[in-house]
Amino acid sequence: MKYSIKNQLTFVFISIMTGTILLCWFLNNGFLEKYYLLNKQQVMRRSYQSINEAVSDGSIKSEEFENQLQRLCGVYNISVIVIDADSTLVQSAGIDSDIMIKYLLDRVFLENSDMYETIEQTENYMMEIAHTQRNGMSYIEMWGTLDNGNLFMTRSVVESIRESVQISSRFLGYVGILATVVSGLLIWIITKRITGPILSLTEISKRMADLDFEARYEGKEKHEVAVLGHHMNQLAERLEQTISELKTANNELLKDIEKKEQIDEMRKEFLSNVSHELKTPIALIMGYAEGLKEEIDQDAESRDFYCDVIMDEAGKMNTMVKKLLTLNQLEFGNDVISMERFDIKELIANYLESADILIKQNNTKVYFEESRPCFVWGDEFKVEEVFMNYFTNALNYVKNENEIRISFDRMEEKVRIRVFNTGDPIPEESLPHLFEKFYKVDKARTREYGGSGVGLSIVKAIMDSMHQEFGVVNYENGVEFWFELASK
Repeated sequence: MKYSIKNQLTFVFISIMTGTILLCWFLNNGFLEKYYLLNKQQVMRRSYQSINEAVSDGSIKSEEFENQLQRLCGVYNISVIVIDADSTLVQSAGIDSDIMIKYLLDRVFLENSDMYETIEQTENYMMEIAHTQRNGMSYIEMWGTLDNGNLFMTRSVVESIRESVQISSRFLGYVGILATVVSGLLIWIITKRITGPILSLTEISKRMADLDFEARYEGKEKHEVAVLGHHMNQLAERLEQTISELKTANNELLKDIEKKEQIDEMRKEFLSNVSHELKTPIALIMGYAEGLKEEIDQDAESRDFYCDVIMDEAGKMNTMVKKLLTLNQLEFGNDVISMERFDIKELIANYLESADILIKQNNTKVYFEESRPCFVWGDEFKVEEVFMNYFTNALNYVKNENEIRISFDRMEEKVRIRVFNTGDPIPEESLPHLFEKFYKVDKARTREYGGSGVGLSIVKAIMDSMHQEFGVVNYENGVEFWFELASK
């Protein structure tokens, strides 16, 4: 596969490893010789310091110092010679001392045709690289005088360093090639083991994409890929269960659609019946109006009475039609609910201020003692309509002490708004039907104040559209209607 993770991982690892080996080989060829030379220089300086200290404390000819010097020269492949002012050998280690004495004296007292590159020069010694004409070899040398005036020289063949570098580079190259081959095979095997579970998960995901949820990851490993595999097993089980639930829900939805169609037919029938019910009173109103226009009854007081009746009936029917239209929009979902955060305390206070004339005409005492803001979520205009229906209902049925009390219950995530009026409790058998369309507990009293039996149905539709609770509670001295709104 062109984009196989196994191939990509193998290629990346082998490339990194090969690049690292090539970099080491390049650094080895380019800088190892210089590093060796620097190391030789450090060793020669240390040998110089050791010889100088041995000369100062008189231990230069001791067996212990001689062993130490031989060990130093053997480890670092250098030669050392020390002679006094009479050219007598004081101490030596390494190659033939006679040759070294002759070479040292030539360097001190004679000039020769050899070429020299000065590395370091002080008052006591000089460090150079010498290219000899005699054998064509190069040496790193350090020669000069000790504190007691003796001459010394340390010397090492540069060619041996170069040979060591070449041997090291060849060995590194062979090892690098072998390591690349062996590591490539190991990386191929390891990546195959790593990507095997991933390929298995890929196959499982492909089957799941084809809605085959029987595929399961069978690996027993405990690494992250295995955890992912077990999670995919759980996902397959849940997807299978969810699809089963969706199919069940789909069947229920089909039933709901059929039920909705039936409800739509019922609503059409309901509107047809309402329209039929309105035809007769409208016809009567038209008849009375035409009679008045033709001056059938010449009595002014009678004419005024009939005019008032016509106007009153027309107003009631107009109100009922408007409410029915509002209710119809809410039940059909045509009226958009606009959720916003607002102060319910301010809304109620403003409404009570506007209804002050009605309150005074009804000789009613209204108690609303909430002083601090109370912010809630909902459709502000529809919430005002809910409160208006509750309040006008309370105003129409208030008795005895003629008191209406409005209060809040602030809960953790909700606020309950209560509207209580003193008066007669509602019969218990009527409580479950209060929010049904056209239901009237006291038809005579409802007719008296112009009620249509639709107001509480509108309350129910609005609260259902906002998915909030509402209800009614009987007390010995009155009735309380309530509704809830989210505060968070």
